[in-house]
Amino acid sequence: MGMLERYRYYIVIIIVSVSILISFFMFGSNVNKKYSRINYDNWEVDWIENFDKAEIDTLTWSVIPRGHYDWNNTMSSNRDCFDLKNGCLVLKGIINDDLSGDSSRYLTGGIYTKFKKSFNPGRFEFRVKLSGARGAWPAIWLRPFKKGTRFPYDGEIDVFERLNKDNYIYQSVHSYFVTKLRRKLPKNQSKADFNPNEFNVFGVDIRKDSVIFHVNGIKTFSYANIDTIADEDQYPFFRIGLF
Repeated sequence: MGMLERYRYYIVIIIVSVSILISFFMFGSNVNKKYSRINYDNWEVDWIENFDKAEIDTLTWSVIPRGHYDWNNTMSSNRDCFDLKNGCLVLKGIINDDLSGDSSRYLTGGIYTKFKKSFNPGRFEFRVKLSGARGAWPAIWLRPFKKGTRFPYDGEIDVFERLNKDNYIYQSVHSYFVTKLRRKLPKNQSKADFNPNEFNVFGVDIRKDSVIFHVNGIKTFSYANIDTIADEDQYPFFRIGLF
């Protein structure tokens, strides 16, 4: 039995592509001056990932394995789906030219910190440039680090998701209250504009009273912690639990 502590999260970074077009997205380094810098305001910085090494840090990140869900059924460890250059991690969705070794028509790259590195509630910010394509689905999620958790019962925060070539992104929270009980209030999802041809900073603040989303430092949406009966589990994002 572990110590009592606040809910902890791991980071999921994915690109899913079900089109005939190559799609990609890039994470810009915090030390590279040509990318817009993150504004830390009065927050104390706990951790920064600049992707400035020759290889992905496998002590922190793992390549997401192939799964059976829409978001991971084309995941691949193929090196053509990953690149590190100019202070950026580049994840790609590509056409599979060799079906003899893998029957998936498309291959996509994704990494996560699952079971390696976890984070307390606070502010999370990601500098990202997205390449639109038909069928592309890049996303960054925060999911509970605790082993044995199940979607949606322990909650999920979608920092952003983009579909195809949309000029907006989706920001959402998921939980038993939202997904299974189908409660409509408070609203759990919103759209937000971004700059499709530039690096953008997508972020979220996880607080005791609300989850607050922002893009390029501007608040876009919030999801409040409201009074409900315990069995509805409306706000699993900042609770005390056994780990």
